Amino acid sequence: MPMIASLNRVDPGFTSSRPTGLKPAEVFRLESGLTLIYQPLAFPVVAVDVWVSAGAAVDPWQQAGMAHFLEHLIFKGTQKTAPGVFDRLVEGCGGATNAATAYDYAHFYITLAAEQLEAVLPTFADLLLNAAIPDSEFEAERQVVLEELRQAQDDPDWVGFQALLEQVYAPDLNHPYRRPILGTEAQLLTQSPEAVRQFHRLHYRPENLTVVVAGGVGRDRTLSLVNTHFGAANPGSIPNPGPNPGPKATSPPFRLPVSPMAPTPTDRSPVANSRPLRQTLQLPNLEQTRLMLAWPGPGNQQPEAGAGLDLLAAILTEGRLSRLVKALREERRWVSDVECDYSSDRLGGLLTLTAWLEPEYLAPVETFIREQILTLQQHLVAPAELRRVQIQLTREFAFSLETPGDFAELYGYANTVTDLATAFDYPIWIEHCTPEDLQRLAQDYLLLDHCCVTVLCPED
Repeated sequence: MPMIASLNRVDPGFTSSRPTGLKPAEVFRLESGLTLIYQPLAFPVVAVDVWVSAGAAVDPWQQAGMAHFLEHLIFKGTQKTAPGVFDRLVEGCGGATNAATAYDYAHFYITLAAEQLEAVLPTFADLLLNAAIPDSEFEAERQVVLEELRQAQDDPDWVGFQALLEQVYAPDLNHPYRRPILGTEAQLLTQSPEAVRQFHRLHYRPENLTVVVAGGVGRDRTLSLVNTHFGAANPGSIPNPGPNPGPKATSPPFRLPVSPMAPTPTDRSPVANSRPLRQTLQLPNLEQTRLMLAWPGPGNQQPEAGAGLDLLAAILTEGRLSRLVKALREERRWVSDVECDYSSDRLGGLLTLTAWLEPEYLAPVETFIREQILTLQQHLVAPAELRRVQIQLTREFAFSLETPGDFAELYGYANTVTDLATAFDYPIWIEHCTPEDLQRLAQDYLLLDHCCVTVLCPED
């Protein structure tokens, strides 16, 4: 079949909101079901970013950490590619490669000189589509993942955030976000090569992949290479989904369902009566107390609301002029630092606020934070203050698109987790937000009686 006959060009729908001067990206659906996004850029390098719509949220319910474990095992060879060959190939041509796993996705990316694409892409595709997950490599890589988990458990900020997630997403909800992306030691020890192979066969199929190519390569060359090397996978065997498909996320078209081994959540909302609103953890060798607060948010089904919550977070802690940084760090010196962040995912969002402080300031700092949240609910943000954070966030978005890898990540994340048509709309949502919008968001989501509080303090 001629190459072009196996491609279906798709209109991404973001022409009006993309940056001025940026050549249009093109989106294709291969006959195999794979999505290809091609972005020409005037760079002598190219970034290839492959996104899989299968992160930690679809781990088998009693084997958390499998998606992340598979991320490591992907690079351990296929029937055609021996372990280590790909790394030597990339490094030999001066390129770089890495991977990451989150709750809603895993992605694998390479950056290299454009003229080296033909030399590297076939092996890259072979690893992702046909990973052998050999028994001989499995145990050694499990020890690498276990060591990564132990290092995370030595990081008090990781421990605190994981405890906060378990608090927000109460046990009776069976919510996948309460499980650690890395899994637990006990769960990692129960995993087998064949179970991970089944996970790979279920999720790492062309119809579940988005391949983004951004940089200085021609359109026809890109289409030919991707269609040739990503156009088909080793079909293997697909596990029967069974009668209980588990918690389903709202996802882009043509995505596979999540793992059949996860139970269905009783409620998509993280608010539950059984959720403890306050917990205190004592950690050895902790130098500073952490005060961590969290509020559930609307998730990426409401991106405009997410942008507004980003603005509220910026008003509280973005820069030395922000309310909490100025009052608590610069003037009173009650905290060494304070940060607020909003994250949005398929099954919900979360606004978190963390302060690093000495124990004697814990009560006054929490009181001051709650007073500021109440102020946001009762009074409109001044136009000048809103304008300051709008400029900050829109410029941060612009500065985040400087390299081919930046564009590849933006497109891959949008097509896998959110909506490709709105990939460039974030600055528009930020600019259109009003003081009244922010007040309403604070009233709807930053409810003080729904706030979860986790305190980390040194062992007495």
